[in-house]
Amino acid sequence: MAEAHTKHHDYHLVPPSPWPFIGSMAAFVMAVGAVMWMKAMALGGLQLGSVLFFAGLIGVLYTMFGWWSDVVREGQEGDHTRVVQLHLRYGMIMFIASEVMFFVAWFWAYFDASLFPGEVRQYARTELTGGHWPPKGIEAFNPLQLPLLGTLVLLLSGTTVTAAHHYIVTGEREKAKSYLWFTVLLGLLFTTLQAYEYSHAHFNFSGHIYGATFFMATGFHGFHVIVGTIFLLICVIRMYKDNHLTPERHFGFEAAAWYWHFVDVVWLFLFAAIYVWGYGWAAPAGGGH
Repeated sequence: MAEAHTKHHDYHLVPPSPWPFIGSMAAFVMAVGAVMWMKAMALGGLQLGSVLFFAGLIGVLYTMFGWWSDVVREGQEGDHTRVVQLHLRYGMIMFIASEVMFFVAWFWAYFDASLFPGEVRQYARTELTGGHWPPKGIEAFNPLQLPLLGTLVLLLSGTTVTAAHHYIVTGEREKAKSYLWFTVLLGLLFTTLQAYEYSHAHFNFSGHIYGATFFMATGFHGFHVIVGTIFLLICVIRMYKDNHLTPERHFGFEAAAWYWHFVDVVWLFLFAAIYVWGYGWAAPAGGGH
């Protein structure tokens, strides 16, 4: 009888899980709440949009915590064979590829507006931009100030996370912890610098295409930095637990490191395209400072 339950393959058959159902319901509530909140829609005379949105958000975060906790536990129990680990890597690669295409959309919007600010077939755009980029009245950020500092911070964080990976592989856990902490702190520093930069922007999100494309592209990147920082912080916590992130089995950290390097590369493109090239070095007076 016991022989019938013996596993003779390298695949992990996941037992029934409540997380897909809970996550989908929470995401639905969050989406409905977001629409009601943005449209100021009432339900029974009450403005419940914000309540539904945050209730759904809590459900989504709870699902993330529970589902990923299950995945970590499965790995610790030996369910992540070499075949399963390979498929987890494929999944992470596909996820990062989808994120690349997500940012391609924002770059597309930015370059469409910046390369053709005086498009004759789009009269409203020409009137808004004044026929040059940055648009008239826009005081763009000097790329050699805060943006350059943020770039150096992210590049440094890329080296510290690589060093942490090296020390995990060699089994030097204390050094790995130190470099992981450095990476998390650098991520927090970048977020602080970006918040400070946003607070001193001389343009808003609404009202013109420059602000919309700038804040959508850099803002979503900032959100990814926050997610990556949390990802790495979880790895730090796991480093303090026995038998977690060992030299032989540490895909959780590898996934976090891949994601962090992706965030670094996206920022380099943003810095070059939006801050440096889009600064308008040769723009007329008032076009950029």
